[in-house]
Parts: sequence; structure tokens; C-alpha cells
Amino acid sequence: MNVAIIGAGRRNNGIGEYVAKYFHAAGADVPGVLGTTHQSASAAAARLKAYGIQARAFTEFPAMIDACRPDAVVISSPTATHRQYIERCLDAGVHVFCDKPFVPPDDPDVSTFIMDVTARSRAAGVVIGMNSQWPFCLGSYEELCGGVDRERIESFSMRLSPVARGREMIPDSVPHTLSLLRCTLGPGRIDGIAFTGGADSLGISFAYHGECATCSVHVDLVREMTQPRTMAFGFNGCMAGRIIDLESYTIYLTCKGKTLKITDPLELSVRDFIAAAEQVREPLIGCRHILDTSSLLQQIYRAYSSV
Repeated sequence: MNVAIIGAGRRNNGIGEYVAKYFHAAGADVPGVLGTTHQSASAAAARLKAYGIQARAFTEFPAMIDACRPDAVVISSPTATHRQYIERCLDAGVHVFCDKPFVPPDDPDVSTFIMDVTARSRAAGVVIGMNSQWPFCLGSYEELCGGVDRERIESFSMRLSPVARGREMIPDSVPHTLSLLRCTLGPGRIDGIAFTGGADSLGISFAYHGECATCSVHVDLVREMTQPRTMAFGFNGCMAGRIIDLESYTIYLTCKGKTLKITDPLELSVRDFIAAAEQVREPLIGCRHILDTSSLLQQIYRAYSSV
């Protein structure tokens, strides 16, 4: 598989560099990266050499497609650019692995756009995936904290530490919460949205009515600027926190004095997308998931905007 990367830089907390690393580790070729300027694209390509990736730098999407002939394109550029690149990838007939959120929640026709993407991709045999990686560690959470009876989930809590401030914390972080809820409780609806705090520390509460159960949800978003940033989640009060050894980038979950080494969920997300593209099937975080969670994200974002 040939995979081209849009946005492989690290400015504004981008993860394109690490996505490229995991595609390469899974056996994919990464022949090109696209940046806004020759300087930024060349710098991204230079950083990828540390992982054994020899990628050419591009500043124009058509030139990258013509030269690299990718089977898939990773979109890790700023959220405001996602829609245009998704459409251009569909025009080019390539699979799409897009960072979350899929499109900005202030886009007036989020659902219509995603439904159109779904129809076009299915007609063309193109696979669409979104990177919202934390559902891939649910198995590790249960290994550490004990099995989760989906029908008896009463509450879910999550702590995330975005770089963004104010309402922009919501699209930066809340997709993780919504993906975990959907993958655990099934598709659902939300109500009772409430907010506490301010620009650098925002609390969000709501009820999630899923196929398996209805549970109360609370998300704490606390701005942090340095790595490793705090992340934790849990069901029914049993919280598991993430620990990262920055020197080796080894990731652990810890809960009640127990610690478990886990595979980076970003790597598992990439592997799932590769398998889906090769089999032309829906990935775990595919179009149905994207539509459901993006609609709920927009609902929360709009609720905050009206406060």
C-alpha cells in the first residue's frame, strides 16, 4: 500500500508524523508528504527519515497524487482543511484516513456532507476512516480494571488535556469521549448538556442514551502545554490513567495501583484502517461511526456556543 500524508508536521500538536511512522511499520510505503510551503513540507519529510521513511515533499495536492499514486491519503492537517481534502481524495479515488474531528463542528451541514461522503465512497469502493484511537484500548482497560457489563454502565468519566482553549477544546478532545461511548454502548443520543468552568478548565456533562444502556457522562478538559499530557477514562467510577515513558514512548494504563503496558492505540487504529482498506470494508471508526459522533459533537459545540 502506498500512503501519502497531508500535514506531517508537529505544529499545533499534529500527529501526522506518528501516523506515518505506524503506516510504515505496518509495511506501507510513504512516498510523499504535503505541506503548505516547501519549507514545512521539506521539514516534515526530513523528520520522517528517522523512521526509515524516504518521502518527497509537495505543496500541491495534484502533484503529490500524480507523482506518488497513493492507495490512501492521511489527512492530519488543520481541521478547517479536512473537508476540501476529503473531497479531493474522493475525486482521486483514494482511501481516506482523517484525523478527528472529521469536519469542523461549526460547519452548517456536517451530517449532509458525511452522508454524501458515505454514498460516494461506497459507490467507488473507497474506504473512509477517522482516527479517534481510544476505543482500541478498551480491551486493555477491561484487562486492567475488570470486565465491563455494557448493560450495567451507569456513568462514564474522562479527563483530557488539550492545547486549545475555550470552546475549541470541544472539537479537539470530545471526539475521543464520543467514540468510546459509541463503541461501548452503541449508537446513541445525548441530552441534558451542561458546562462548568472557563477557558482553560472546562467541564462538560450530559446523558448518553445508547443501545445497551443510558449513562451519565462527565468530561474534564484542562489545558496543558507540555508532554506527556494527562489522560484518563473509566466506567462506573473505575478510572484508568495513561502513563507515557517519553524516552521510549512506551504507554501504560494504571488503575488502583496496577499498571499494564499497552500497544499505542494510534498504532492499532492505523492497523485497523489498513486491514479495512485491503478488504474494502468499514473500519471500526468508519462512516457510520463518523456520522453519529460528528452529529453529537456538533450538538455539544452548539450548546456551548449558546451559553
